[in-house]
This record gives sequence, structure tokens and C-alpha cells, in this order.
Amino acid sequence: MYELVRRLTLRQLSVEQLPIFLVSFGIAEVFFKFHSFMLETGAFLATWYALGAIYAAVRRALVQRDEMQS
Repeated sequence: MYELVRRLTLRQLSVEQLPIFLVSFGIAEVFFKFHSFMLETGAFLATWYALGAIYAAVRRALVQRDEMQS
């Protein structure tokens, strides 16, 4: 977590990671009821990772599409 905060700019943290974090947190709060802190935390982190990967893939595809159109 320290490396994430250290390497990303404030803009990247607030514009890219914060919305993904909040969506993941909401999903975890509504759907994950494992009655175990460790399981729920692990599921939350996995959700955050997966949504971040999806965001990066969509962003990369859009950038490539824009470059091809130029």
C-alpha cells in the first residue's frame, strides 16, 4: 500500500484509484458477508484488484483506438 501511495501522483490517486476503491468498498459492504474479517478483507482487495485491471484494460483499449483513428 505504501508503494501505491508513494508512486502515484495525487491526481492519479484521486481520479483513478479513489473511484475504483469506493466501488469495491461498496460491493464488499453489500455482497460480502463471510463473518470473517480476513475473508471479507481478502475479497475486498481482490475486487479492488480486478476492477483496477478492468479499468486499465479499457483505458488501454481506448488509447489504442484513438491512436489508430489519428
